[in-house]
Amino acid sequence: MSVMDLSIEGDVAWLVLNRPEKKNALNHEMWEAMPGLLRQVEADPRAKVLILASSSPEAFCAGADIEEFAAKASDVEWRRRNQAAIRETQTTLARLTKPTIAAIDGVCVGGGCGLAIACDLRVAAETARLGITPAKLGLVYSLHDTKLLVDLVGPARAKWILYTGALFSAEEARDMGLVDVLATREELRDAALALAHSIAANSQHAIRSTKKIVQRILDGAVDDDEETIAQFFDAFDGPDLREGVQAFSEKRRPNFPVR
Repeated sequence: MSVMDLSIEGDVAWLVLNRPEKKNALNHEMWEAMPGLLRQVEADPRAKVLILASSSPEAFCAGADIEEFAAKASDVEWRRRNQAAIRETQTTLARLTKPTIAAIDGVCVGGGCGLAIACDLRVAAETARLGITPAKLGLVYSLHDTKLLVDLVGPARAKWILYTGALFSAEEARDMGLVDVLATREELRDAALALAHSIAANSQHAIRSTKKIVQRILDGAVDDDEETIAQFFDAFDGPDLREGVQAFSEKRRPNFPVR
């Protein structure tokens, strides 16, 4: 197995971080490889939902590979390439048209927490601990990732998380909006899959259009325009609506054709 493994099980794609000896600490090679894996999920019609997970219950991701960072930090060109790779990963994950879920256990810190907040939803084991710690290293969190955090938990809690660099329990993270669903460690995979399957059972046209509209709102849109009005009306002529209405009339579960 490689340090990241992509597989598809039914309607669900799994992208699994697999560097347990380093608590899945993200090195430059991993940051550079991840956008390509995400684009594979985007292009594969079998995958309706992506779950980002870890091969080890001890760590979702401990953040950046500090040993690599310390060795390369004085290399200006490496810093530029590393920042570009991180940004491409985060923007690709955040803008994926398909729904994304982070399944979190163990430590979820720094860049690992950045990956989690770039997902649409987060399911965490009760044993997980989450935090974003650049202030403890003298680093500055990027504007893109800070905005993801602010959009998720609000400005005051984002400041609390970033100013303190504290690690929060899964329950504390849920209470502040950083986590959506809690599960036992043993049930984490099943809880993430249950959420993924509930999403995959619905109209993918509706879900992806909704995700696009939510992103427009987060980007500053406050009212409909020609594009969003067209999305609304186009759905009436789409195959998913025909199937949804017919299934409702026949009192059965719909089998939406759009993948």
